[in-house]
Amino acid sequence: MAYPNTLIFVDLPAEDPTAAGIFYAEVFGWENEPRPNGLFHRLVPGGFFRHKDGSDSEIANLHLAIYRTDNARPYPDAYGAPPHTVAGPGRKARTWILVSDDDTPERILEAAETRGAKILWRDHFCKEFNGFNHAFMDPWGNEIVLWVKGGVNPVIPDHYTSE
Repeated sequence: MAYPNTLIFVDLPAEDPTAAGIFYAEVFGWENEPRPNGLFHRLVPGGFFRHKDGSDSEIANLHLAIYRTDNARPYPDAYGAPPHTVAGPGRKARTWILVSDDDTPERILEAAETRGAKILWRDHFCKEFNGFNHAFMDPWGNEIVLWVKGGVNPVIPDHYTSE
């Protein structure tokens, strides 16, 4: 294979994509693009990936999408592929969000919790990948992990857990 397969975006299930689109727009400040409203919503963070020097590259940030669970399209059948419900309890895919230098995990967690999310954990440092992380489950059961780069010689607050 001369060129690798490329991730273009991830879409999350929700019984109400309109509400989910609004949730993510309000929590992260992303643009909510109904395509069409109530069936599939593309969430656009805007901005570009950055070079090591902090300047913008020409590569736009990835998108996230929300699809309606009872009509998971595209699919040849107009009603989408079964099952038509969100995943139950247990392990599932997680979506990792790099927190902007202009934002904080505390603000994001508060905004998410205010809008019905459940906080899964706060204040953890992962030595292996040199990052601070926090997580919540959105009102539709999707797990979102917030990531903040540790940088060179990170200072880990005393109240943080660490591995």
